[in-house]
Amino acid sequence: MLAFLIQRVLQAIFVMFVVALISFSLFHYVGDPVLNMLGQEATEADRAALRTQLGLDQPVVVQFWQFVVNAAQFEFGISYRSARSVSDLILERLPATLELAIISAIFAVVMGIVLGIYTAIQRGSWLSKFIMTASLIGVSLPTFLIGILLIYLFAVELGWLPAFGRGRVVDLGWWNTGLLTASGLKSLILPAITLGLFQLTLIMRLVRAEMLEVLRTDYIKFARARGLSKRVVNLRHALKNTLIPVITIIGLQLGTIIAFAIITETVFQWPGVGALFITAVRFVDVPVMAAYLMMIALVFVIINLIVDLLYYAVDPRLRVQGGAQ
Repeated sequence: MLAFLIQRVLQAIFVMFVVALISFSLFHYVGDPVLNMLGQEATEADRAALRTQLGLDQPVVVQFWQFVVNAAQFEFGISYRSARSVSDLILERLPATLELAIISAIFAVVMGIVLGIYTAIQRGSWLSKFIMTASLIGVSLPTFLIGILLIYLFAVELGWLPAFGRGRVVDLGWWNTGLLTASGLKSLILPAITLGLFQLTLIMRLVRAEMLEVLRTDYIKFARARGLSKRVVNLRHALKNTLIPVITIIGLQLGTIIAFAIITETVFQWPGVGALFITAVRFVDVPVMAAYLMMIALVFVIINLIVDLLYYAVDPRLRVQGGAQ
């Protein structure tokens, strides 16, 4: 187990190092930060002083090392557009993105597994066929179109839910949340469904396919022949083996939810990190773009590491191979 963990951690460090190199290249070679920060009217003395202050007069290797050290401390410099610390900008908007991503992930995972199990066990029922047909909508339609349709139906026509914004939030000091207010909860429903619907359909169809394959195996037939109830056979024996390959997909989808929250945040004007990134692209705010790239890479690395450990814990074959080595 320890060797497996060390191997995965070293792989994660290597991935982050490569992403840091890409982010540094973006930071270093896209535009002139001194020109962006001071403007055309600055004198050469002002520009030289700022270059020295930012460390841009150092060799490239020294600059890259300083960039890695600063990134490890979650420090990415000053935003070109707002002249504020990039870390502060991200921390202000991070609670909105994390709440949206977490609620969307819970919605996608719980409903995906439940519907996948149901459509596998009751595959001949009309409700199961209807769910499978409806799931094609979630897979086929782009996220922004689903969001627009939900806004039109529930916000414009029915007037049940707000069309944009985060609602009223409660400031807890180090965190601001909309989960403690009625308007915040109502504002979260449509973007959470929009963001999680695609992942829900993928998880549901994968669980269904794996469940049907497991239900046809010999040991499931033997369990039924022993007189075990359908509930025990389906949920204790079949589901456990179904979830082994599903764990990997679920982990990747959770990372995708955070990475591609940009579209949902744009459609619903959600004040999260994704909306901040879109603004940074529009104004070529390179420090914010580099910080966002590093943050998303870190999320994927952490999630993949957790998935690998869960896979190791669930699948006994990996433990046997690890012990043999």
